[in-house]
Amino acid sequence: MLQTFRAVLKGNSIEWIDEAPQLGDQSIAVHITVLEENVGLDSATRGQRMAEVLEKLASNRAFSDVDPAVWQREVRQDRSIPGRDD
Repeated sequence: MLQTFRAVLKGNSIEWIDEAPQLGDQSIAVHITVLEENVGLDSATRGQRMAEVLEKLASNRAFSDVDPAVWQREVRQDRSIPGRDD
């Protein structure tokens, strides 16, 4: 049975956040998933990365086949208002 335990990886050490597994001294195979929310990019780095991605999309002409006026009309389509007969 797979069990999940919350922990923080610091260098080569694991610090348990909640309940720690009772493993004794045995060696056991584990998989560690690094959660993006804990990576901690600052806003300047995040903004720079976003700018790089947008520049790459622009240079590849990724949206060249999209008509902006048509796209805007589709996005702004009227919705029915509850309680009103159209």
